[in-house]
Amino acid sequence: MREADIQINRVDWIAVSIYFALVIIGWFNIYAAVYDSQVEKSIFDLSINSGIQLVWIGTALVLITIIMVADSRFFENLSLVIYLVFLVLLVLTPFVGKEVNGQILSIGFGNFRIQPGEFAKFATALALAKVMERPTFDLSKKNYQLIAFGVLLLPMVLIILQPDTGTAMVYFAFFLMFYREGLPSYYFIFGFGFVAVTLLALGVANNLFLVAGIVGIVLILIFLGKRTWQRIVAFSLIGLGVIVYIYSIDFVVSKLPPHQQNRIMVLFNPNLDPLGVGWNVTQSKIAIGSGGLFGKGYLEGTQTKFDFVPEQHTDFIFCTLGEEFGWMGSLVVISLFVGLLYRLVIMAERQKTRFTRIYGYCVVSILLFHFMINIAMTIGLFPVVGIPLPFFSYGGSSLWSFTVLLFIFIKMDSSRATQLGRLG
Repeated sequence: MREADIQINRVDWIAVSIYFALVIIGWFNIYAAVYDSQVEKSIFDLSINSGIQLVWIGTALVLITIIMVADSRFFENLSLVIYLVFLVLLVLTPFVGKEVNGQILSIGFGNFRIQPGEFAKFATALALAKVMERPTFDLSKKNYQLIAFGVLLLPMVLIILQPDTGTAMVYFAFFLMFYREGLPSYYFIFGFGFVAVTLLALGVANNLFLVAGIVGIVLILIFLGKRTWQRIVAFSLIGLGVIVYIYSIDFVVSKLPPHQQNRIMVLFNPNLDPLGVGWNVTQSKIAIGSGGLFGKGYLEGTQTKFDFVPEQHTDFIFCTLGEEFGWMGSLVVISLFVGLLYRLVIMAERQKTRFTRIYGYCVVSILLFHFMINIAMTIGLFPVVGIPLPFFSYGGSSLWSFTVLLFIFIKMDSSRATQLGRLG
């Protein structure tokens, strides 16, 4: 009992409080997104999304209780088993899953269905932490890089095959953790240059991306070799690669589903199809902009009330917040997310074991990626890729997976004194 009391006292209640604040604010916004003044159903009504979300919030509390009473070593000892289980589920999903809008994302029985792709994020985080926890694991060496990238790419490829490009993109967030754990910086320089060249090849980049691409290539040359002949060879290879890449990008893009091709083009030209593909983003920006400084008031959003923005309770939930609570309301929610991320970094840095620190930075990376991309998507700075806002968007799999991801780390953090004892 005494050990349990010590662990309870060590729970980071700041992170827990921010979690519940986001969940509750998100729940009220889900109700606002589906509110119909002509019907006026209660927020607790199980026939509408807010009522269903409340059930998922209740079950999330059960998951939190299970995680917090479990031994923290459970997740460490079974991390690779959990990872393998979700790899199997990802393999099975295209064969036994339910197809929605051309994607097979969920499996289950009857009305109870989950998306393995959502849960695979925390499973991958656990597996990476387990694989990389050894003191000899050095990300500056190629063989260890291949191991880490292999663990990352397996679920990513399986998710792409569903196809679920948005969820697969999230796995790039793990590179933030890799950087913290010693991955050479030239990987990020190359990645930055890759993005710049991609935008140039698509013919949609402006001078900013042109400059960024040139700077990236110059920095790559500096890192690739110190001698003149090495830099000449490197420059020639990069130049050849860029030429091949530019000529092949049209082929690659042409292989994407039509709706994904259109989303990429609409991002850089919103007027391309304002009544079709560009409708969601255009209406989302109108909703957020019309909120002004303090918003129109709760349940008073016209863009929300008349369903101008499709999927407003899921991927576009942020525009509901922006319209009804304005700039100030958006600032409060953004501040909560930033505060949670900052707190998680502090928690990760104070860990006594490498396993927990790595897992903590995985949590930070995933939440940061979702937070940034979702909001950027709703204001037209990123293509619509179907990435939910953590703890905020409607959906059982989304809420459960983010809850499990976060509270496993909170549990590990609360047990750090015990971890120190094991190390001793």
